[in-house]
Amino acid sequence: MKKIAILTNGGDAPGLNAVIRAIVKTAEYNGIECYGFIEGYRGLLDNNYVKLDSTGNASGILDKGGTIIGTSNNTNVFNLKTINENGEVEYKDYSEKCVQNIKDDGFDCLFTLGGDGTQKSSRDFSLRGINCIGIPKTIDNDVASTDITFGYNTAVSVATEALDRLHTTAEAHHRIMVLEVMGRYAGWITLESAIAGGADVALIPEIPYDINKVVQKIESRKAKGKPFSIVVVSEGAMEKDGTVTIKRKLDDGKGLDNIRLGGAGEKVAQILEELTGLDARTTVLGYVQRGGTPTSYDRVLSTKYGVKAVELAMQGIFNVLVTCKDGKMSYATLEEVVGNNKEIGAASGGTKESNIRKIKMDDELIHVARNIGICLGD
Repeated sequence: MKKIAILTNGGDAPGLNAVIRAIVKTAEYNGIECYGFIEGYRGLLDNNYVKLDSTGNASGILDKGGTIIGTSNNTNVFNLKTINENGEVEYKDYSEKCVQNIKDDGFDCLFTLGGDGTQKSSRDFSLRGINCIGIPKTIDNDVASTDITFGYNTAVSVATEALDRLHTTAEAHHRIMVLEVMGRYAGWITLESAIAGGADVALIPEIPYDINKVVQKIESRKAKGKPFSIVVVSEGAMEKDGTVTIKRKLDDGKGLDNIRLGGAGEKVAQILEELTGLDARTTVLGYVQRGGTPTSYDRVLSTKYGVKAVELAMQGIFNVLVTCKDGKMSYATLEEVVGNNKEIGAASGGTKESNIRKIKMDDELIHVARNIGICLGD
């Protein structure tokens, strides 16, 4: 192991730079050169990379949000949307060019920092003969085969602080305060922040909700002398027999998630105001959850992920995802992570074949939420 490369892909998350720092420091300690592709898979396609140095550009980044090497969330190099000379849209497979770039550059291993989409492409590159090691990044905490992803703890902390602040306003004005948080397919942020922030209702993608059950919870609180309520809603939450609330549809290309969710919280607030007679207000945290300084927990977790990734590479263990299971660092094959989504270049999430980690109904968080009186809409 002489020369390695890192790329960060997909949405940014607190802890990305901490992982980069850990990889660079561990690599340097073992005499390995480390480089970073600029703007994720786009940089890999363009062969645009820089040398990373713990005393230079990779110094002082442990507490820094974002990613010093940039990211891309609209580049599927296996099925890339292009415009031909006639102005027509075509989809081309540029993966072989990426493979050749890695070989020509002399990289012995590619570290892919990202969520299910990034790791899907990482698996696809492994089938092209590239040594890949994935590191699970997403604030949604929905990457398969690992208990926790870096960035998640920070997102929950931000959401919990928001709930603490909304509580005082709700009580002062006798309002229903609805907080919409991220979570397209999984409600981990919603459920944990609801428990930590003392919310009364938590609506998650895994449980299509009956709005009447939510109304009953709010009316019950009113009858007990509490004319205010706190409701946390995942952006991917939906009513029974309903669909997700879509803000807009993009056309970034095949194999990408072209749907932008938004409005789930506002929808819930509007209906609750009509049915309860209480004023309802919505706060959408949006990108506040994924930006800024990572918590100490995420800094330590990110560092563990980075160190373990380099150790696996030095041991010759490739085409795996670094995982954290029962508090210990381990790994799972990228094939396990992808699950039944076998088609190269196919969409990463939201399909029946995708292996996204969702909340199961026997999860301890569900049990805890129900026992402390949080309404889950069912």
